[in-house]
Amino acid sequence: MTETTSTAAYWEPLWAEGRRYRQLDDAETRLLDEHLGPGRGRAALDVGSGDGALARHLHDLGYRTTGIDCSASAIALAASRSSGPGRGPAWRCLDITTGDLTALPEPAYAVITCRLVYRWMDDKPAFLNRVRRLLAPGGTFWVVTEVSGRRRHDHRLQDPGITFSEAETLAAGWSRVHTADLDVLRCYALRP
Repeated sequence: MTETTSTAAYWEPLWAEGRRYRQLDDAETRLLDEHLGPGRGRAALDVGSGDGALARHLHDLGYRTTGIDCSASAIALAASRSSGPGRGPAWRCLDITTGDLTALPEPAYAVITCRLVYRWMDDKPAFLNRVRRLLAPGGTFWVVTEVSGRRRHDHRLQDPGITFSEAETLAAGWSRVHTADLDVLRCYALRP
């Protein structure tokens, strides 16, 4: 089996070795808060939780939050930063692309978030179909992704942004699509 960027085999060593990624900042959380509003006990799912910052923010907004990641080391890190059992999000090591979605604590979610993850999905249409099955009627799919071509050309990393075609795939089939740009990132609020 070929290792791809959407598998635990790729991400686990990076998290286990201490690699960390772009932190959630005030501008991004303000946009999220504007589009999602207070949780009022509704269910939220954070896909690709990493260190858990976004899942904890959703929990603080009043959502009943579950954070999932395919990396056991990322989930362990996220759980270690929680206030204690029952005081924060629930954490699950689960690969959204291949995992058993019935293992999740809720059958549907009012909010599903996906921060800096969409780019790395090998089969984006299949990923989006799995998300749609989990999204409750009237819910919101919140995606934060880098857009290709926005980094300076001399940046040391390859361009980790999504292409125009990948952006079209992401936005297709939703009744409402709202976007907002933050430096190299684009935030999407997608509703069925």
